[in-house]
Amino acid sequence: MTRLVTANIALTLDGRYHGAGGPMDLTAIVPYATTDVARDQMTRMLANATTAVLGRGSAQGFLGFWPTVLDNPDTDPRDRAYAQWLVDTEKVVFSGTLAESPWPRTRLANDPVPQVIADLKSTGTGDILVNTSPSIIKPLLAADLLDRLYLIVTPELAGGGDRLFENFPASKWTLTHQETGSLGEMALVYDRTR
Repeated sequence: MTRLVTANIALTLDGRYHGAGGPMDLTAIVPYATTDVARDQMTRMLANATTAVLGRGSAQGFLGFWPTVLDNPDTDPRDRAYAQWLVDTEKVVFSGTLAESPWPRTRLANDPVPQVIADLKSTGTGDILVNTSPSIIKPLLAADLLDRLYLIVTPELAGGGDRLFENFPASKWTLTHQETGSLGEMALVYDRTR
């Protein structure tokens, strides 16, 4: 069975994954990250995933947060499951600057993204989940290597910041799941139609 290459990311209505203040400006994203819709989407994307792929920035940010979730007795069970999965699963971190892996069960990659993902896809089992890393998602979209997109769309316009979908070849996607939360956020799952 062929492994699916999946990716998750949260976007604003204007398609941005951060605000005008730069990569740390997540004011239009963060309020929706802990809703039931977002947490259920997180659970959905983990269902078949056996490999996490992250950019260096995401990996370092996640390392500072997700392991601590396991120590908090008040943690939502869905967050705990995600944190445990992230700690336990095989991880590939793309970086041209890290000299050693920031996580256990992690290998560093510095080769072109499409090459590394194609190699991962040809070995192992389970889905490959590109985890909130636009620096990885964009080259995969450009190379038409993504099979599924897990999106959280927030009901805000960021008004500035980087957009995910710009300058890619045309492609068709099928909506396979849609859910709207009480704050107006939407969880969407799109499968690539080939």
